[in-house]
Amino acid sequence: MSHPSAQNDEGNSRRSSMTVLGGLRGPEPPRTPLDEEVLQAEANFETYGGDDVHEPEPKSPNHEHMSPSATLSAASPDPNMVSWDGPDDPANPQNWTKRRKWLITAVCIIMTVNVTFASSAPSSATRQIIQAFNIPQEVSYLITTVFLLGYVFGPLFWGPGSEVVGRRPIFRVTMVAYTLFHLGQALAPNIQTLLVTRFLSGFFAVAPLTNCGGVIADIWPADGRGPATSLFTASVFLGPVMGPIVAGYIVESSLSWRWVFWVMMIFAGACTLVMLFTLPETYAPVLLLKKAKRMRKSEPEANAKLYAEHEKQDWSPKGVIHRTLYRPFIMLAMEPILVLITIYLSLVYGLLYALFQAFPIVFMNRRGFTIAQDGLMFIGVGIGTSIGSLINVFTTAHYPELIKKWKGFPPPEHRLFGAMLGSPLLVIGAFWLGWTGEYSSIPWYVPGLSTIVIGMGISLIFMSFLSYLVDTYLMFSASAFAANTMIRSAVAAAFPLFTVQMFTKLGINWACTLLGLLALLLAPSPFLFWVYGARIRQRSTFAPCIDLKIAKQLKEEAEIEKV
Repeated sequence: MSHPSAQNDEGNSRRSSMTVLGGLRGPEPPRTPLDEEVLQAEANFETYGGDDVHEPEPKSPNHEHMSPSATLSAASPDPNMVSWDGPDDPANPQNWTKRRKWLITAVCIIMTVNVTFASSAPSSATRQIIQAFNIPQEVSYLITTVFLLGYVFGPLFWGPGSEVVGRRPIFRVTMVAYTLFHLGQALAPNIQTLLVTRFLSGFFAVAPLTNCGGVIADIWPADGRGPATSLFTASVFLGPVMGPIVAGYIVESSLSWRWVFWVMMIFAGACTLVMLFTLPETYAPVLLLKKAKRMRKSEPEANAKLYAEHEKQDWSPKGVIHRTLYRPFIMLAMEPILVLITIYLSLVYGLLYALFQAFPIVFMNRRGFTIAQDGLMFIGVGIGTSIGSLINVFTTAHYPELIKKWKGFPPPEHRLFGAMLGSPLLVIGAFWLGWTGEYSSIPWYVPGLSTIVIGMGISLIFMSFLSYLVDTYLMFSASAFAANTMIRSAVAAAFPLFTVQMFTKLGINWACTLLGLLALLLAPSPFLFWVYGARIRQRSTFAPCIDLKIAKQLKEEAEIEKV
């Protein structure tokens, strides 16, 4: 058994680096150390999908090529290590049909919409819950906060869990548990029960947010991942937007506020059933482990020495904790790109959840909207995020050509065009909402239109920067995502606790001005990364920087052609 040969088959969605290096007719030219590194990085990212269990190789002073041991590993794999049966092995998730890939992507999107819907829907029932349990208004803010706190702690378990047992078992356990904990919310006799079950529900609900990105990386090659990633990221915002709309009409109907949670449970149960019957295992190391076990079982004597790489990894608690808990925070301490992006996305995510407390002040208190009418204002945010997703598709339309030119690893900075548009849009939207929402004499649709701009800004910033993190850290991107998810969820959990007080004391205009100024402070980030990103990455421990080595080779080839 050996690593897949670098050949391209147009019937399968193979990664373009393999196309460039191996799709030539006739005798294959000798591979350079850079060619070997590209192939090895390609194989690692295809196998681990951002969850690489190995530590990063130390970079040589001139950053020319990887260490000799890594090159030797790429050139001389262990013949007893089980791998795919060639580049076109149908068992490899990268070779599945596009129809099957889109079905899996759709399941991931449905799960993500569902778990984010649950984060915001109860916000429309806040007043009824206050009356039912006779609690202060400040305590009611915890209904959203504790759910998001579950988002903070869940990734510590579900990310590592998917590495050990695979994606599918984690989804099955978490989605079933998340669905069942709705019972405690719908039947809660007091606020304590409601808050505890909300936290536990959020703890399990974060699994799709943590692992669906890995599923998309498992099945989609670099040149086909863009549309799938855009739709998945849009779903992260579609759920929170739908929550207040649906819950607002339930609360205004003759039904009890508890029906908000019953509807959430019905929705969660339906999504869980779809997932149980349609989502296969996609994590390559686990699939190869099952393959190795089947081969040893079928011919115990002949295949006794065969093994899967997954079996040789350190799965002790210390080893797993080092990779999944220690590594994300080490990256936060050592990686300036990750730090700045995490700060920016935390502000953006916090702003999204602040809207659930701010909109009632803008539209109910100032303009006399009902709860249901207030919920409808989130349609503007949904329209904005959808437009942002479409814009992102256009800003990344040139990516397939870049992939061909750069052997599958184009400069990550080309992912920043969306954020370059989104960062000023978010600032404009915040000021627009604040200074038109404050005065009741201004028609409701004027601040309402600002929500479209805010939604566009939020989605463009998120999609652009998350794609930038993937392309920057490649096989270590899961750790970058884990750090980012934990920090931004903690910030988002805090926002509902002070949003009402801030908008009441400062006024809608100055509260939004404060948020707009913070957004303005961070708005230059994508432009700074465009200029200085390559230099920062060159000094990074975790960024492979393969594009910089390819750029040097392309420059040398251009100079030779001139001569």
